Amino acid sequence: MDEFELIRRFFSRDAASAGVVVGVGDDGAILRPTPGHDQVHVIDTLVEGVHFPANIDAADIGYRVVAVNLSDIAAMGATPRWMTLALTLWDKDEQWVEHFANGLYSAAAAHGVVLVGGDTTQGDAVVATVHMAGEVGQGSALLRSGARVGDAVYVTGTVGDAAAGLSLLRSEVTDDELVRRFLRPDARVEVGKALRGRASAAIDISDGLVADLGKLAAASGVGVEIDVDRLPLSAAMLSHYDQSSAQQFALTGGDDYELCFTAPAGAVAEFGGITEIGVVTGGERIVCRRDGKRVEVDTAGYRHFS
Repeated sequence: MDEFELIRRFFSRDAASAGVVVGVGDDGAILRPTPGHDQVHVIDTLVEGVHFPANIDAADIGYRVVAVNLSDIAAMGATPRWMTLALTLWDKDEQWVEHFANGLYSAAAAHGVVLVGGDTTQGDAVVATVHMAGEVGQGSALLRSGARVGDAVYVTGTVGDAAAGLSLLRSEVTDDELVRRFLRPDARVEVGKALRGRASAAIDISDGLVADLGKLAAASGVGVEIDVDRLPLSAAMLSHYDQSSAQQFALTGGDDYELCFTAPAGAVAEFGGITEIGVVTGGERIVCRRDGKRVEVDTAGYRHFS
């Protein structure tokens, strides 16, 4: 099966959608943005053996490469619209590609995202890159740079689960909620949209809570104090790890794709599924405290090329 047959069979599903003038099958996509909106463009690459183990199911890889992009869109309060896919394959049969495509379309369909083009090629490892475009009302996107001293710091859901799940996966544990959290993250798109006009700054947790919060703080020119005892930990996490280990996963583990955001007092009082974990300060560093005492934490998080 050559490149064109692969695209026709697995990546040419009906792309009829508002705003799609020309989709898969031509030299380029033609898209019609919504008047009065800003466009948001994000891109993420997953590399076999770097971002995911080589032996995981193809459907999970397809789902995950979409979900991580959805999370970036969510962090900016935008609505996801369209995506393109660049896929490098080696030694993979038609069933593998079919499963990958099913996972990819499953994640996209949950948020109305349409695949409008891309590229396939052959290489030495599976490499999947998705570029995603979204829209947000003019001037209303959430940024990392708006946090102000006195704002509260919040996270959605529970944190540390994905890193713990990856640890279990590497120990050949496959049937576990924590593993599912790594393989199929839940992008908080609806929360992101609801935070427009309420949150002062936002970021998604991809490289670790402390590391990503550090990026938000640096962009805003502020500091943050985190109350470690207030970190939301899942029952699944605490069934495998003690409190101290669980908190370490929550602070430094990546791949949760939850949202971390800041907001003035009372701005999100009616929101469910969020936890206040700290406060924005006038310093320019991240400080973690347990029982009021400072705790030393590795703030680097995941870094490429290190």
